[in-house]
Amino acid sequence: MADKFKIISDPEHGFLRADPVPTQQEVEEFYKQEFYSSDYKNFNDSSLKVQEEEEDYFTDRWESIYRKCVEHFGHSSLSLFDIGFGFAQALLYFRERGFDVSGLEPAPEAVEYARSKGLDVHNAGIEDFDCVGDKRFDVVTLINVLEHLRDPAATLQNIKAKLLKPDGLLIIDVPNEFNDFQAIADKEYGLNQWWVCPPNHINYFSATSVKKLLADCGYSVFHSEASFPLEMFLLMADVYVGNGELGKACHNKRVKFEYLMRKHGKKEKLVKFYQALAELDLGRQVIVYATTRSA
Repeated sequence: MADKFKIISDPEHGFLRADPVPTQQEVEEFYKQEFYSSDYKNFNDSSLKVQEEEEDYFTDRWESIYRKCVEHFGHSSLSLFDIGFGFAQALLYFRERGFDVSGLEPAPEAVEYARSKGLDVHNAGIEDFDCVGDKRFDVVTLINVLEHLRDPAATLQNIKAKLLKPDGLLIIDVPNEFNDFQAIADKEYGLNQWWVCPPNHINYFSATSVKKLLADCGYSVFHSEASFPLEMFLLMADVYVGNGELGKACHNKRVKFEYLMRKHGKKEKLVKFYQALAELDLGRQVIVYATTRSA
């Protein structure tokens, strides 16, 4: 199906996206037939299997978000709503740290799992915020979600109107695509832009483009970080694309690098390193923290 799409710059906001935008039916059929299938789950960060196997890695990810939230608000008595929470591992972590948590998720099996853990969550479409009623939240998270949405700008505006408190904090984590390391590896090894995969990923962001989109939608970004630039391994001849075993080995090296930096007291320098990468639009993922602001 990807062959029917081309990648263009969104004429209004400038981020890269599929053209034409997949229909709602195409997106729903993809998720119904492929995204939540047993085969696809093995390659999906949101899958329960992957998150349980990589518990330490994901815990460090949630810990970083937790600390940033507490630093921003000055206390930990916060409410958090996670859009597209998958198998709720982030919600379970934040609940353990004292947050009042909720979220929505379209996959019934994931919602059932979350509820079995005592979480108050909603089985709803990824952009259906009416399920929360009048409640508003200190923090809203969009982790690996924005790239899947047919109209990300409209969703960001609805989050501001329907979910966040007036002084709320929005946290977005998206893949950092079309970065220089990817582009070089693609040209060197003829990898056919392996990261382009509509109707799964409709939108393709960098730190620069996601910050512009947020500004266009009335948010103010105050912090951004990248994650380890995994594609750097490709430039060192570890061509892991299509090679799951090699990809896992490269990922484990990334995990070891971060572990040793923290173990030996260089956590703050690691954060600064990832901030610098975000400024260069490098890194496998980019995470941005934004506040709502008056028009």
